[in-house]
Amino acid sequence: MNKRCKQLLIAAGLGLVSATSQAVELLDKVVAVVNQDVVLESQLSGLVNQVRHSARAAGQPLPEEQPLRKQALERLILESLQLQLADRLGLRITDTQLEQAINNIARSEGKTAEQLRAGVAAEGLTYPQFREQVRNEILLSELARNQVRRRINISDQEVKQVVQMIKEQGQDNARYRVGNILLPLPGNPSSEQLRQASAQAEVLLGQLRQGADFRQLAIAHSAGPKALEGGDWGMMGINEMPSLFSEAVKNHGKDDIIGPIRSGAGLHILTIFDMEGGTAQTIQAVEVKARHILIKPSIIMSEEKAQSMLAGFARSIQAGEVRMAELAEQFSEDPGSAINGGDLGWAAPEMYVSSFRDTVNQLKVGQLSEPFRSEHGWHLVLLEDRRVMDATEQATEQRAYQLIFNRRFTEEVQTWLDELRDEAYIRIVDTNLSNGEL
Repeated sequence: MNKRCKQLLIAAGLGLVSATSQAVELLDKVVAVVNQDVVLESQLSGLVNQVRHSARAAGQPLPEEQPLRKQALERLILESLQLQLADRLGLRITDTQLEQAINNIARSEGKTAEQLRAGVAAEGLTYPQFREQVRNEILLSELARNQVRRRINISDQEVKQVVQMIKEQGQDNARYRVGNILLPLPGNPSSEQLRQASAQAEVLLGQLRQGADFRQLAIAHSAGPKALEGGDWGMMGINEMPSLFSEAVKNHGKDDIIGPIRSGAGLHILTIFDMEGGTAQTIQAVEVKARHILIKPSIIMSEEKAQSMLAGFARSIQAGEVRMAELAEQFSEDPGSAINGGDLGWAAPEMYVSSFRDTVNQLKVGQLSEPFRSEHGWHLVLLEDRRVMDATEQATEQRAYQLIFNRRFTEEVQTWLDELRDEAYIRIVDTNLSNGEL
């Protein structure tokens, strides 16, 4: 939708369309104004239909239409705020990055490109809609990393404590599928706000004890980030989940209802949808030894030229005309590795950004990749070796650091999103959903 059309839609939603503008036939309806953007009825209906389709496929009951639409609208408002911020920061996902991500999705699901397209159509999405969703998911993931990573500080003492805990647990691999219903509270709630939230929690607990479906209630009432997924956070190890969850699920079993538990965000009602594992294991660390060349697109170096340049390098390397290390020293724009001929040393693949990680995981030892795009630029990668080893002290420390980071990241993302929303101008135009400025 072009800028002029969006301006007309915003004006229509705010009741500011002049007599002349009223003659313009609007093709969509504004349901919310979010800073300089709008959420349209078509977007809202599309997301609601996707949730319905997923629920039918899983045999999952859904709440009434209005609470479902409210949850979907809240998701779209948060997405809009993040996409606007990404635009202001100049973050972009190129078509090449998008195609790589889609190919990785197909490969991870064991599907061909045609089978993936057929699956998308079966879910009621057009392929362009699917592409746009994937593009936005990648963009929002990058944005969150950029904005939240600097908030996280991890001390050596914290790492040592988690290392000790891992050792004491004997590398217990128990995993939990946790459900969460969040009833929000402001930072300093009044006694009346606490009373209302507690009363609502007791009502929900009563319904759950009488056999109500947890996911259905989460979709209808939760203010958590996984509300539209029925509050389902997926399978997580005890050290991977938010601290609140890890403390709560101890000594509880499948289908137990836990709470309400107070946090800075509000009151939580938890359940354990499923559990697996629970036996001690020896952790094996997979490490790769890779060498790469990085070319960063710029005003002078276009995307196409960077890709073509690396493709030429690949042909020369495969023909035995030149060594990759020589090209990396001369051309790579990664200062940390270029001086060493592009050598990245031994590292766990998880330490790399997702596109780089996925590429090295798919390569065989001695194999050279095709040129591929990450958020840093265009890469050519040679996988020199791969090894599997029992976790050393250093590997355990790396795992402990990553566990702490992942846990903090999850918690900080929600705080960041709350701040982003609090600072925004939001007006719900559809009176059936809400009314007034938020």
